[in-house]
Amino acid sequence: MNIARADTIDGLVKGLAVLESFDTERQRLNATQTAERAGLTRAAARRHLLTLTHLGYLETDGSHFWLSPRVLRLSGAYLASARLPRVIQPTLNRLASETQDVYSAVVLDGDEVVIIARGSGLAPVTRLLAYGMHLGARLPAHATSTGRVLLAALPKPELTAWLNGRTLPRLTPRTTTNVRTLKALLAETAQQDYCLASEEHELGVHALAVPLRNSQGRVVAALNVIVAEGQIQQAPKLEKSLDRLREAARELRQML
Repeated sequence: MNIARADTIDGLVKGLAVLESFDTERQRLNATQTAERAGLTRAAARRHLLTLTHLGYLETDGSHFWLSPRVLRLSGAYLASARLPRVIQPTLNRLASETQDVYSAVVLDGDEVVIIARGSGLAPVTRLLAYGMHLGARLPAHATSTGRVLLAALPKPELTAWLNGRTLPRLTPRTTTNVRTLKALLAETAQQDYCLASEEHELGVHALAVPLRNSQGRVVAALNVIVAEGQIQQAPKLEKSLDRLREAARELRQML
């Protein structure tokens, strides 16, 4: 949603930018680091850090700051009130219990995808995930099966704008970093209506994803399963996993 500049509150925008500066790579930040990541002056970053600490959203040792459990109020409110994760979660639980694999539902948010629902079995592949598969985890869209499914579903003008002038970070030796190559992969994903990404985000991790459409046919999320290393070349396993994901997507479509 776009609004007029006069209708925005700069302080709120900057405060949220400060909160979003913390991530897996940077769990603790000082004022200088926060200023660089949030696009603020050091003095402004310090004021925002101190204010957020006063409100209970950050903790500090006097030099560095880190997120407090209070920030979970924001994500918790979304998970409790948003319809999409509540509808999807029982299906992921069922899939995980049937197969002992790891399943997720993911949405696109800018350059990244965000996990909004998750079902986990006992598959050993879960030990490979350095970045985890927890709710709210953010992963780079270009290097993930879910990200490619969601990008492939974008209207052509939106996808063109997303790709235009973009730099694709290399996360592993197998990460696709060429925009033209990614565009071709997205076209293939759109044509086959699924995506298999192998070791592009984390070594040893292979993921299969399909789009989740609502009753109007619009893609609202992506469903994926982590496929254990060694099974990636086994066609029967992949076919069964793909059939299982597609059947789940068909069932959920009637409820969305």
